[in-house]
Amino acid sequence: MSNQPYEGQYEGYDPYAQPQQRPPQQRPPQRQSPQQPPQQQPPEWQQHTQQWEGQTWETQAQPSTPTTDPRYLPPQGYQAYPEPQTYGTAGQPLPQEAPASAPAREWAPAYQPPAQQAPGTGTGGAVAPEAASGYGPPTVTGNTRVTDAQRARAEGRSPIIEPGIQPAALTAVLGLLLSGTAAIGQYALVVPLVLLQAVTAAGWFRLNGMWPARQGIALAFLGAVTADVALLAAGRENAPAAILGTLGVWVLLTLVLQLRSHADPDTRMYGLMATVTSAALAIVATGHLAAEPDAVTVGAAAVAVAVLARALPLPTAASVVVALLAAAGAGIAVGGMTDLGGKGAFLGLGAGVCALIGHRVASYDYPSRFVHFTAGVALPLAAAAPAVYLLGRALG
Repeated sequence: MSNQPYEGQYEGYDPYAQPQQRPPQQRPPQRQSPQQPPQQQPPEWQQHTQQWEGQTWETQAQPSTPTTDPRYLPPQGYQAYPEPQTYGTAGQPLPQEAPASAPAREWAPAYQPPAQQAPGTGTGGAVAPEAASGYGPPTVTGNTRVTDAQRARAEGRSPIIEPGIQPAALTAVLGLLLSGTAAIGQYALVVPLVLLQAVTAAGWFRLNGMWPARQGIALAFLGAVTADVALLAAGRENAPAAILGTLGVWVLLTLVLQLRSHADPDTRMYGLMATVTSAALAIVATGHLAAEPDAVTVGAAAVAVAVLARALPLPTAASVVVALLAAAGAGIAVGGMTDLGGKGAFLGLGAGVCALIGHRVASYDYPSRFVHFTAGVALPLAAAAPAVYLLGRALG
């Protein structure tokens, strides 16, 4: 074997020769059917671009229903998205650049909610839901409830709604029952008196916005019944001791019960004052049982007439004057049937003044219909009990 390289296979091979460039291969033209128009020859720069000739996925969803069907049309007020376009492909020019000074396109919702109407300006003068419920529009920091009395003060109106003729009629009926049973006897007087004390206890709690307050109402009514029993057991001569002693015991009992409550201090103080006041009014009503029978007859009748006169549709000042004159006249009329005689005018006038005070208290701060039929009925008679007792002893 020779050490010389075999050159027969590599004859004509020059390792230092420059490689010859091959001409670009051109694809043979495709045969075109006579039915199809001749395809446009792509530009020269695209002839050397690798193209995918296999099957591809559809990037655009084809509508399966006619576009005229209203169920598949876009909603009114909104603009459908334009079909996607592929720029840079054959036959599709590149988009033009927007000028730098073109104004920015602002977005605006297609639906504009109607402006909120003011309360009471709805269709047909109907009150808006916010005004009907007492709440204003929602806010981030919250909105406290405005009471009817506060709204009335802000509008320059009086926050007082006086009981109508129906509560006044009930007061007159209850007053006549007290007047008639007092002439019969002390034990007969207990029946309408217990009813008066029950309505007084319930009405005061509702007047203060505390409902239901069953424990407080029951406690106040129990104190009134205790005072009645103590008075019947001790007699009229020991009436102040029976009434004031029961009142003192009930104030102490109410204080102890409120101290055992787990409510916050403000709520406990409010409940304590309401319970003590309700019990005091119910117990003070026992004064009708402690007074002389003739004084109860005259005083209850004067209260009934005064409340009816106060309910007449008259100006406030004129109504008060008419009510007091009616109470004094009733005192004279009923006093003439008893031993009081003409002194009954002073008793009727004093009882009428106290009855109007109780009527005014029951009218305060936009009370409800339930308040008018409880506190509005009972407070005039309960407030007149001290005047009936004191004036009856002084004039008798």
